[in-house]
Amino acid sequence: MAIVLFDNREREGLYPLTVNKAVADLRMGILRIKEWWLRKTNLRPYVATTHPLQILYSPIPEGEHIWIDASIIADDALVQRILKLKSGQCLVDAFGLVAGKTDQRNWDYASHDIGNFSNQQKIDAVTRLQYPWQIFQWNDQAIREDFQLITHRRKSQPLSSTNRIQQYSSIFLEEGARVEYAMLNATQGPIYIGKNAVIQEGAMIFGPVAIGTHAMVKMGATVYGATTLGPWCVAGGEIKNVIMMGYSNKGHHGYLGDSVVGEWCNFGAGTSNSNVKNTAETVTLWHQATQTWHLVGQKCGLIMGDYSRTAINSSINTGSVIGISSNLFGAGLLPRVIPDFSWGDGSERYRLDKAIEAIGNWKKMKGQEISSAEIAVLQHIFEQQA
Repeated sequence: MAIVLFDNREREGLYPLTVNKAVADLRMGILRIKEWWLRKTNLRPYVATTHPLQILYSPIPEGEHIWIDASIIADDALVQRILKLKSGQCLVDAFGLVAGKTDQRNWDYASHDIGNFSNQQKIDAVTRLQYPWQIFQWNDQAIREDFQLITHRRKSQPLSSTNRIQQYSSIFLEEGARVEYAMLNATQGPIYIGKNAVIQEGAMIFGPVAIGTHAMVKMGATVYGATTLGPWCVAGGEIKNVIMMGYSNKGHHGYLGDSVVGEWCNFGAGTSNSNVKNTAETVTLWHQATQTWHLVGQKCGLIMGDYSRTAINSSINTGSVIGISSNLFGAGLLPRVIPDFSWGDGSERYRLDKAIEAIGNWKKMKGQEISSAEIAVLQHIFEQQA
């Protein structure tokens, strides 16, 4: 038996973060959603998503599995209730299917078809990840909870005496991580430093902060909570309440705050974003699924999809959305909504062959290659949006 994390019918509401990946691949706190469920259940997670994206994921094996809405934010009580489900049972809230146990693989999970379950148990409404800005708004609590999950009954590697440390007990260093002459303040939240991560001299980190495997915080960088730097990310300048999903770079001076950045993105030197309006009014953000502007709070910077890049000294407006695979340059203050596969200031379209070539080049810089499945997905998205 395994678990299957399925995308619900509202997955498009997380644009642009789910244009080219399933919800289960999103990161909040320290872990991806699928990694969190693995640790909580000790069951291998499979992913069920839209047909064009399914080629990115392993086939779901035959047999009886527990199907779980990948967008739910579960507490321990809900996890245990899900694990106790019997064959044909499911949990349903006002939105639809939360989780169910079945041996059927060809039912319409995206429309929450609960007719395949003989025993439907109504439960109170659960919390779901519905909007991309919720990721940075909820990241503080997510880091704290993931820190406890990952470090429970484990011993941190020792920190060098060259560092200036406050609240040593709330800092966890994985094997191979290197931290020298840095300032680490965990009085307001934990600091997690992953395997083989590097914190260079003069870096200042104020928790809660999570630094992923092989990530690097450069000399003199300032990282405030609640920030997550996913694996192989590079951080420089000033960063606050940002989630960089993985393999992305903000390696130079400039400010990035209250934002979510996908994988394989790059910010040119001097790039900065605004996260507060000059009038201090509530920020609005474009919601692609409903084609409307949403009120998202007093602070909101940038939501950026995978594979997008900005040139040096780019200026990103308050409450901006940048789609996937865009190469941005040549503008002063960038437009607040930039579509997928944009070139320049967003008014031109990126050639697909050039976009794929650039992605391949960036991946080679970190020892990876773009897969045929990724290329097929990008080609499908490009053609659908033509």
